[in-house]
Amino acid sequence: MNPSHPVARRGSALAANLGLSERVFASAADKAMARAIDEGIERVEAGLVREVLFADSIADVSTRYLLEAGGKRVRPMLTLLTAQLGAGVTDDVVTAAEAIEITHLGSLYHDDVMDDSDRRRGVPSAHSVWGNSVAILTGDLLFARASQLMASLGERAIKMQADTFERLVLGQLHETVGPAPADDPIEHYIRVLADKTGSLIAAAAQSGIVFSGADPAFEAPIIEFGEKVGVAFQLIDDVIDLSPQPEETGKVPGTDLRAGVVTLPLLRLAEMAKTDASAAELHARIERDVLPAKPAELGDALDTNTMASRIVPSRATVDAIVAELREHEATKATLAEAHRWAHEAVAALAPLPDGSVKKALTRFAETVVDRQS
Repeated sequence: MNPSHPVARRGSALAANLGLSERVFASAADKAMARAIDEGIERVEAGLVREVLFADSIADVSTRYLLEAGGKRVRPMLTLLTAQLGAGVTDDVVTAAEAIEITHLGSLYHDDVMDDSDRRRGVPSAHSVWGNSVAILTGDLLFARASQLMASLGERAIKMQADTFERLVLGQLHETVGPAPADDPIEHYIRVLADKTGSLIAAAAQSGIVFSGADPAFEAPIIEFGEKVGVAFQLIDDVIDLSPQPEETGKVPGTDLRAGVVTLPLLRLAEMAKTDASAAELHARIERDVLPAKPAELGDALDTNTMASRIVPSRATVDAIVAELREHEATKATLAEAHRWAHEAVAALAPLPDGSVKKALTRFAETVVDRQS
């Protein structure tokens, strides 16, 4: 690959973004590990470009679309990092890292269709460009390519990929259907996050252990770390969704809220609304002016001649409500919850030996909850 290609230069920047910089690593062993991870990311990036190539002209363009839009490569970074507990960045580790990231990439195409998101990684979402059918089929192609890569690593890799994919789909299904009447909405939401986000991050961490030949005793704590840091990662995304800085997040503030996607700040607000009048009033305004109307509500709006105010509130009105939720205790509680999950993720690392890897994983968890985009 041409070293001047912008994708090829991304490794060191990614390491710095995740706290894995020279500043963090003081010893020679630390710095050697940081260099190995940077070099591994360069290999993964080159492999991603190669693996999303398709002979079909339409598929070739659509599959490369979100890859070329960027991304932090959190999952392959984690695979390369946990692999340092074994033989390091082997060919099998790189292949697994590529498969995990391609799986994640495929899920983004599907998520944007289901959430009706207009933008992803600072560019128009794939379904906005080509329509829902092409976006869905592109995601399917990427899942197929990821499965091919994992199949090359043997039966255990196939099982890991299948189990993870099953959890991804179940998480999306449970999010779509919503909690049952007897379910606690917040507990249901956390389970969805564990399946949709935690499972793939855990698989990334586990892959580094398995395919580097590391001590099998490290596998369970690493999986727990990945699950918990994955939940923390998504909870921070819930907070970032309300960010007033779209140039950093690549999204309009409150994108999820405007699309009707349930997030923890909204669930916490609903919980507070049971006993707090101001929270109840804010929640009512969000339901009326921000969340998309349900079909039954559309009929009610037509009957009462309030359709215009219910369905198309002014941009200023919606922006103000999003800003109010951003500063509300419900969002502060979400941020605290994210930090709690990150703290528990770090605690799960106790059985690992002290050293560069444990230090870096700890910093990884801290950076996840400190990020702004």
